[in-house]
Amino acid sequence: MDETLAADIDALCRLTGEFTLRSGQQATEYFDKYLFESDPGLLLRVAREMVGLLPSDTDLLGGLELGGVPIATMVSSLTGRPALFVRKKAKEYGTCKLAEGPDVAGRRVTLIEDVITTGGAVRDATNALRAAGATVEVVVCAIDRSPADQNPLADVGLEVRPVLTKAELDAVRG
Repeated sequence: MDETLAADIDALCRLTGEFTLRSGQQATEYFDKYLFESDPGLLLRVAREMVGLLPSDTDLLGGLELGGVPIATMVSSLTGRPALFVRKKAKEYGTCKLAEGPDVAGRRVTLIEDVITTGGAVRDATNALRAAGATVEVVVCAIDRSPADQNPLADVGLEVRPVLTKAELDAVRG
């Protein structure tokens, strides 16, 4: 484990000010995950940690739109495993695909996500990929912000393997 990773991500991504959250609530603190994803050095460090969390039988790395795509691309580059880019909704033109890249039927897909809180997007992707014939059992994420000792994806039988947890990020704040 990169001992300074949590501190470096927290220092770059935790913003203070006035923010409107997705829920409509106001907050004075905001965690901008795209700041670590757009920093090549930090993205590489996260991806290296993810490599060690991948199941050995992974055939494809399924990066979820939008935040999982750059991470899956980096992990793919480090491992040589092909990446798959999973949309939130199948496109309505051209190939009309939900997942861009190699065919998933009969393949073991490990999902790659940036941040998991409730797991909604991961749950939807898991169900869609399974319907297309993929085996999906694990999601590797950069940050798991769900409550400690709870798996928000247990209902779909998905194991969550995080690089960092909310508790680890909070711990660096003191």
